[in-house]
Amino acid sequence: MLISIFVLLLISVIAIALVVSSGTESALAGNYRSSTGVYYAALSGLEEARGRLLSKNPDAFKTTDPTTFLPAPGTALNMGVTYYLINPVGGETITPWDSSSTYPDNQFRVEFLPSSFAAPTNPSNKALSVWNKNPLQSLNLPGPLYKWVRINAVSEKSLGVDADADNLADSITPLYYDGAHFTNNSSAGSQVLELTSFAILPNGSQKILQYLVASDGISLTFPAALTMDGYSDVFSSPDHSAFQVRGDSDSGDSACAPSGSVPYPVYGVGVPANPDVINVTNGIPVTPTNETGNFTGMGIIPSVHQVTLAPNLQTVQSLNQVVQTIIQNADAIIWDPAGNANQSNLPSTMSSANPMTIAVQGDPLQPQQGNFYLGPGFTGYGLLLVTGNFTYATDSNWNGIILVIGQGTVTAIESGSGGAFYGAMLVAQTRNSSGNLLPGPHPGPANFNDTATPFVGRGFFYHCGWIQAAQPQTPYKILSFHEISQ
Repeated sequence: MLISIFVLLLISVIAIALVVSSGTESALAGNYRSSTGVYYAALSGLEEARGRLLSKNPDAFKTTDPTTFLPAPGTALNMGVTYYLINPVGGETITPWDSSSTYPDNQFRVEFLPSSFAAPTNPSNKALSVWNKNPLQSLNLPGPLYKWVRINAVSEKSLGVDADADNLADSITPLYYDGAHFTNNSSAGSQVLELTSFAILPNGSQKILQYLVASDGISLTFPAALTMDGYSDVFSSPDHSAFQVRGDSDSGDSACAPSGSVPYPVYGVGVPANPDVINVTNGIPVTPTNETGNFTGMGIIPSVHQVTLAPNLQTVQSLNQVVQTIIQNADAIIWDPAGNANQSNLPSTMSSANPMTIAVQGDPLQPQQGNFYLGPGFTGYGLLLVTGNFTYATDSNWNGIILVIGQGTVTAIESGSGGAFYGAMLVAQTRNSSGNLLPGPHPGPANFNDTATPFVGRGFFYHCGWIQAAQPQTPYKILSFHEISQ
């Protein structure tokens, strides 16, 4: 009997231990489930915000909230200014800028008040989640349970990093990303943005996650309205005062004024003197009337100068990389195996409010093709990349950037008067007639031929605003990711 009682007692202890263990495991599983759920809820907020920063996204902030949320594309965010993506559920009120609200943004106060920036107070810089917009809203499906995502600029001091190598993380100037490092130089690359997401589950589990992101693309800068990027270039223009190439046409905007109308790159020490300034100058008619006064910019008239282009526009290899990056991220690709692509192939959704990136290619097995004709009276907006010959009607128009990189030839066809190109054009030969890349490193002779008759008005006008609006958009790269302790 004693032995039986002892065995029963031992079994009871084991049973109790199993019950306790099972309860602990259930609690651990529940905690893990809550932790995982709130983690992915916060992550979904970060990914929605990151995706909607890209202008080609159908739900981009630029499209859904064009005037009430983020500044216009190409405009930097100011330090201390906050932009909130909010995701209310069941009609609840979400005001993270209010410290007394249900879901306050206390993390901003921790990060930025030491930099003497005021706490967020302006509720106008907000946008609704796609889960609060149709068609998703009408589906009555439960969306992710994040409450808000904050978008803001960052600085050395807010991040605690020394970007300018002065051994002090003290600057409150917005940071930019040059493809490898943070920098205070706004011309080095795209601005670094901070995305902070707060999520909470019905059981009270909370999580704050944070991204640092920057556009992982290319920054295209131009020193002139028309740039012939090559050696021994060929240039000819019509004998008429209505034809102009103006590098000083951007309303006196000295922040991005070019150094000349038709500049040429300087290849560096040891490279023979580039004769292109003489070539272009000789291509400007002086009889029966002297048209040199139509080429205005900085310095002497005609304003034709050698300049140093950005590194990504200097060599055959770097130019080809620019071409490939644009093709990979273009809003539309026009294939031209037959050599007859024209403006009818451009997307109908392209407009002044929606400039787009368009790449024109030939057959993959015959890359020397890829010609494009911008026809009479047409006006385009955005970035146009032509890998073959670019032909334009004399009354056609383009606002933005035109890159003729590949065959590097431009030809005008007479069709009327008044055509204008606002922004910048760059012409570079990187491939031979068989479509093979030149051995480089320097591009071959670019060719610009506009001698169409009769003499009709047209011209190329440098315009910084259109250059910025036409910059190619690429996905925002995640530079860092971490959880914020609470």
